[in-house]
Amino acid sequence: MKKHLPYWLKLLYGSGDLGLSGIGMMRSIFYAIYLTDVVGIEPRLASLGALVGIVWDAINDPIIGTLSDRVKSKLGRRRPFLLWFAFPFGLSFVMLWSAPNWDSQIGLLIYVTLAFMLSDTLTTLVSVPYLSLTPELTQDYDERTSLSSFRSFFQLFAAMAVVVTAPMIVDAVILNGGTQQQGFITAGAVFGAIGSLPLFLIGVFVREKFASREVEALPFRESLKMAWDNVPFRFAAGIYMFNWSAVDMIGITFPFFLLYWVSSGNLLAHINIFGINFALESAFFGILMSVCILFIPIWLWMAKRFNKIKAYFIGMVCWVIAELLIFTIQPNDVNYLLWVAAFSGVGVSAAYILPDSILPDVIEWDELRTHRRQEGVYYGIRTLIRKLTGAGVIFVTLQILGWSGYVAPPDDVIQYSQPESALFMIRLMVSFIGAVIVSGAIVLAWFYPLTREKYDRIKKLLAIRRSRQT
Repeated sequence: MKKHLPYWLKLLYGSGDLGLSGIGMMRSIFYAIYLTDVVGIEPRLASLGALVGIVWDAINDPIIGTLSDRVKSKLGRRRPFLLWFAFPFGLSFVMLWSAPNWDSQIGLLIYVTLAFMLSDTLTTLVSVPYLSLTPELTQDYDERTSLSSFRSFFQLFAAMAVVVTAPMIVDAVILNGGTQQQGFITAGAVFGAIGSLPLFLIGVFVREKFASREVEALPFRESLKMAWDNVPFRFAAGIYMFNWSAVDMIGITFPFFLLYWVSSGNLLAHINIFGINFALESAFFGILMSVCILFIPIWLWMAKRFNKIKAYFIGMVCWVIAELLIFTIQPNDVNYLLWVAAFSGVGVSAAYILPDSILPDVIEWDELRTHRRQEGVYYGIRTLIRKLTGAGVIFVTLQILGWSGYVAPPDDVIQYSQPESALFMIRLMVSFIGAVIVSGAIVLAWFYPLTREKYDRIKKLLAIRRSRQT
C-alpha cells in the first residue's frame, strides 16, 4: 500500500521554491537589462561578470553538494543549511541590485561580479540541501512526481508574482521621486524577505525520513566520476541543461524584445487589462505564468497516465511550435502577442514541472549500482547546471547584443530605437535559437533509458537488498 505524504508537508516543502524561483526569475528576466540600461555597463563587458559566475559555479556547487552528504548532526544532513543560511540568502539578493553610481566601467564590473558571486554562493547553500530532501521524503514514483508538482506550483506562482509586480514596484518608486536603481533594490528586498522565510520553516519542521545509512565518504573527484558513470543521469543532466537554457533564453531576451520590437522603443509601454494598466512585460509574463499554473494538474495527470518522459516530450513539442510563432509577432500587435504568451505557457509548464521529478529515480538507479546514496552530489550537479545555464545565457545574450550594435538608452528618454541589426538578433534569440535549444531536450527525452517499468524493478531490487541488511 502506498504511503502518501501529508498534504501540509507537500505544501510546506513546495513553498521553499517561493524564494529560489522568485529570486531566480527576477535575476533571469531583469538582470541583463538592469546591467545595461540601469547600471550602464557596456553589454560585452557586462557579460564578463556572468563568465566569472560560471567559473565560480563550477567550483562551489558540487563541493557544497558533497558537503551536505557528509554533514553529521542531530538535525540531519540538510536542515542545518536551511536554518543557518536562509536569511543571509535573502539579504544577498538586495546586494545584487545595489550597484553604486560610479563612472568607472571596470569598477562597476568588479562590484556586480562580487555581488553575483556572493548571491550565487548563498543560493547554493540553501538550494542544494533543499532539493536533496526530495528523495529523502518519499521513495514512491508517483509521490515524487506529486511532490515536484507542489514545488512547481510555487515555482510558477513566485515567477508570476515577480514578473507582474517587480516592474510595478520599480514604477511606484520612480513615481514617488526615487530612481530606477532604488526601485530594483526595493523589489530585491521584498522578494528576498518573502523567499527566505519558507526555507527557514522547512529547516524547522521537515524531517529526513529516508536518509541513507552512513558509509565511508568517497573522495570528491571519485564521487563526480561515479555520478558521470550513471548513464540515465547523463540523459537527465542533458535534458536539464537544454530545458533551462531555453527557459532562460526566453526570460532574458524577452524584455528587450518587448521594449524595442513590440512597443517600437516606447520604454513606458503599458497595456490595459480589465481596467488595470500593466507594463507590457508584466502582461506577457503574467499570462504565460498563469497558463503554466493552470496546466500543472494536466501534466501531473499525463505523467501518471503515461510516464514523465512521454508527458515531457509532448510539452516540449508544444513549446517549439510556440517559439516559431514568436518570430511572427509584429510591432504593436499586442493582442496576438498575448495569445502567443498563453500558448507558450503550455510548454513552459512542462519544462518547470517534469525535469525535477526525473532526478530522484536516477539516484535510486545509482544506489542499486554503487550501494551508495549521494543525493547531495547529484543535486549539487543539478544546481550547477541550473545556474550555469542562467549565467551562460546571460553571457551569450549580452555578447550577441554588443556585437549586433545594441546601444543602451540615455537616462532622460522615454522613446528609443535600436539598430535593425540588434532588433533582428533579439528576434532570433526569442524564436529560432530558442526552438533549437528545446529540440535538444526533445532528442534526449526520446532516448531516455529509465522508464517507469525499469524504475519499478529497481525499487523492488533495492527493497530486497535493504531487507537483507536489516
